[in-house]
Formats: sequence, structure tokens, C-alpha cells
Amino acid sequence: MSRLRRAAAATLLSSFPGDRVPAWLARRVDEGLGGVGLYGSNREADPSAVSARLHGLRPDVLVALDEEGGDVTRLEATTGSSIPGNAALGAVDDVDLTHSVAAALGRALAAAGVDLDLAPCADANTDPANPVIGVRSFGADPDLVARHTAAAVAGLQAAGVAACVKHFPGHGSVDVDSHLGLPTVAAPVDVLRRRELVPFRAAVAAGCAAVMTAHLHVPALDDQPATVSRRILTDLLRGELGFGGCVVTDALDMAGIGGPHEIPANVVRAVAAGADLCCLGPDNTDELVGACIDAVVAAVACGDLAEARVIEAAERVARLAALRPTDPSPGPPSLDDVGADAASRALRIDGEVPAPASLAGAHVVELERPANIAAGLVPWGIGLPLRRLDTTATAERLAEGADGDAVAAALAAAAGRPLVVVVRDPQRRPAQAALLEALLAARPDAVVVDMGWPAATGTAAARGAARITTYGASRASGEAVAALLTGQIAAYARRTPRG
Repeated sequence: MSRLRRAAAATLLSSFPGDRVPAWLARRVDEGLGGVGLYGSNREADPSAVSARLHGLRPDVLVALDEEGGDVTRLEATTGSSIPGNAALGAVDDVDLTHSVAAALGRALAAAGVDLDLAPCADANTDPANPVIGVRSFGADPDLVARHTAAAVAGLQAAGVAACVKHFPGHGSVDVDSHLGLPTVAAPVDVLRRRELVPFRAAVAAGCAAVMTAHLHVPALDDQPATVSRRILTDLLRGELGFGGCVVTDALDMAGIGGPHEIPANVVRAVAAGADLCCLGPDNTDELVGACIDAVVAAVACGDLAEARVIEAAERVARLAALRPTDPSPGPPSLDDVGADAASRALRIDGEVPAPASLAGAHVVELERPANIAAGLVPWGIGLPLRRLDTTATAERLAEGADGDAVAAALAAAAGRPLVVVVRDPQRRPAQAALLEALLAARPDAVVVDMGWPAATGTAAARGAARITTYGASRASGEAVAALLTGQIAAYARRTPRG
């Protein structure tokens, strides 16, 4: 195998469907494949067994996981995350807590053999209508996001797992999901520097090992999407921000960069722009990996891509793999313990939560919404953890398209009993908001639990006898609410005013 073909293979972060490493992928690893990522389609796989198999084939192959905690979890996709996500940590605003959570997560990842965590999100979620970031962000304030991004990077990397900060140059101010289309960040350069770029500067200063690109159109910087823009990846990220680590692309199967049919061509474009490791997305095939390698080799042959750039990219990937420590520093308390503490501290109360005795036997109505593409299907809600603590409680879910009969049935089930309504982002989902309004019109005494990006005071999600905001829908957050409603933990003093 030629040096160029092996270097081209090293620029690829591939994947596979199912729960076991297929023979074709094992062969590609032996031939120099840069890394393997695990996705929602691998939820039945044992990450430890997969990583052991891959590292047994070649010790320096990267095993990557998209593990943000909170709503986006791969380690705990079948149960929900033991830790709350970034929005909850930002709401608490204790950088030592964020470091502890990230370090505990890093220890769990390292124990599973994961080398590279495609996290944390450094996007300042300045547009509340953002359909893909939301609670994955530490907050809307760039300075807050910056300090917590730096703390998360330090925590992960102290545990021996490389952090990949995303989504450069900042995905928080858009109202289009880049899985579905190409969003535009319509801001002048001076705004970008004081808003989007602030957290990434902090991440670089904190020594982050990798940065992930975003499929974004940023007209103030370039006409090309960021993932394939030399101005953004080389001139801005490496030149102005001084980043010397590994540049990783967001998944190249996403519609924002052209979709699956454009993956080989976009590998060439991304590497030419300055990317080092190209994430191909989930459920790859041998044919796709081969097509990407062929595309890189052909681009070098015709002069569209410099061989030196491919070799440089492969060397950066190798340096990233070499960062894996043999003896990571001692970690914090267990993931469950630090997660429970963080989720409880993040709870915010608007109004007065009824006494636990008066909430016994509550009926919980959870208002469903389609799964976020980035998060996939992960369990969420408070019904299950509440029933563990109060066996007289009951729970049901209403789909966004539920009709008046379904609302009436839910109200009938709650007749003579406390009602708890659980929502996720009703302020940007009209059908969910309408269901919430109907329930609160009949039961203004209901307790509302908001597990999405927090709604502004005065919206439907802010009304009811009380609102409990969790800043995310992790298992840890659901368990914290259940503990609060049953008196297992006290309500924290930080409250939002009525009005």
C-alpha cells in the first residue's frame, strides 16, 4: 500500500452499523484508517468490547464517541445520561462542578477505551429558536460558555480522553439544523469575534486536542461552508486563533454539506481547506471508505490537493492518537454521584412547588416531540423515576398531534389528583404549546416541568402553579425532579421571579 493511500486512509473517521466490528472495517484499520466513531446505530454494542477489538488490531487507531452528556449520550443511550448536559451546568455556573462532571465523564470514557470525545459544544446558543443546539450549549452568554468550555476540556483531558470542541466557528445563532440544510450565520466579523469565537479562543487556550468544524455559511468570512473553507479553518482557526491540534469535520453525510453522495468530494475539499480527520457519519461501508481514499489520491494526481497537505493531516491524526496517557490522573466521584449533584443544583423554580405530601399520587403527562437528530432516541422524562419513588404515581405521553379527546382522557386520568405536565421546547413547537395551553386552561394548578431550552417568563411553559426548569432531559435531571417532588431533596434557593 502506497504512502499516499495510507495517509489518505488516516484522514478518515469511519463507522459501521450494528454491534460488532465487521471484517471489512478490521481490514481498513490494518491499512491505516484514522479512526472509528460509534453512533446511535451502535447502541446495542459494548463500547469496551468494540474499542478492545479495534485497539487490538492497531493500538493507535482512534476510537471516538459523540458523548456530550445530557440529551446527547452514546455510552448511556439505552437508559439516558447519568449527568446533566451543558445548559444545566451553565445554569449552575460553577466551573469546578463542570470540571468535575467532565472528569467523571472522561474516566467513564477512558474505561470504555474511548480516545476522542466529540465534545463539548462551545456554541453560544444566542438564538432561542435554534433547532439543533439548545440545551447542548452552556448558555447564551459567550463569556459564560467560554469558561465552562475550558473547564470541560480540562476535565476530559485530565481523565485521559481528548476533547473535540465543536462546532467551529459557532452554531448557536442559527435557526436551521445543519443535518437538514446549510444554516447561515448572518453576522459581521466584529460580532463573530465577540460572540461566536470567544468560547473557541478559550478552548484553544485550555489546550483542547481537537476542534470540530460546522457546516455553516458565514458570509462575513467566506462564501464556502466552514467545513471546506480555507479562510475559516486555516487562516482563522490556525492563524488568528493559533490552534495547532487536529481539525475534525462534522459528519459529512449531513445535508448542510451536500449529503451522502458528496462525501468523497467533500473529504477532498475539507482536507484541502485544512481539516485533518474527516468524519464520514454513521453506518459506513467498505465501498464508501474506498471511494474516499480514491478521491484523495486522484485529487493529488491531478493537482487539486497537495500530497504534503494529506501527509500533514495524517501526522496530526497520529499525534492526536499519541496523546492517550497510560496513567491518567485520579478522578472525581462516580458519574452517578457527581451527575445527581449537578442535576439537583441546576433545578430552577418559578412559583411555589406544592408540598410533597400534596403531590403524592400525581398523574404525569409528558408532551412528546420528535427526537433531535443529533441526540437520537434516548429515554427521557420524569414519569419512570417518579414512579420508583411514589408507586401511586402514574404517567402517560401525548404526541404533538394529539387531539382533544386525548387531552380530555389525560385530564380525566388526573381528576382528583395532582397533575404534572412535562414539556420540551414548547415555545418553538406550536403543537406542543397548544397541548400545554389546553391542559393548563383546565388545570391551572398543574406543575409544569420544562426539560428543554428555558422558556421566557410569561409563556405557556412559565405558567401553572409552578414551573421547574431542568435545562435538559437527561436521566439525571428527571431523577432530580422526581426527588424534588417527593421531598427527597429540597428546592434550591435560586428562583426566577413571577411576572
